[in-house]
Amino acid sequence: MKEIDILTKITARGYDELSPEERELTDAAWNATKGAYAPYSNFSVGAAIRLDNGVIVTGANQENAAFSSGTCAERSACFYAGANYPQAKFTAIAIAAVGTDKKRVPNPVAPCGACRQALLEYETLAGHNVPVMLLGENEVYTLPSVKSLMPLAFTEF
Repeated sequence: MKEIDILTKITARGYDELSPEERELTDAAWNATKGAYAPYSNFSVGAAIRLDNGVIVTGANQENAAFSSGTCAERSACFYAGANYPQAKFTAIAIAAVGTDKKRVPNPVAPCGACRQALLEYETLAGHNVPVMLLGENEVYTLPSVKSLMPLAFTEF
């Protein structure tokens, strides 16, 4: 038997410590939460993806009474990017959430497993690590790649 340690480097910073380019992306993610349709969870999520052509694509969660018919912010953004900019590669991702109290969540939240897998597909297509910023009102967690969110991901069969 052997044990394997899986470590993920996360950098925690305040908004004022972000670069102007990172602030632009995080602002887009926070703004995207306004487009959420979340009558069941009352939890609004926004995602912003910067593409290598300079475009920032956003998405928001869209709920449905038939729960599996809805989609998360991350997938709505990445699928929109893939459909409308098929040649563009992802360069960075930011994810924000507004809680049931209608305030920005104090601490960063991470994407669900399905979104991690979908985002990983686009990181693989990009051919390089795509940094991920998880946003909270109090701080921003930056991870070096989507793969770091899901180290034992399903990438080949």
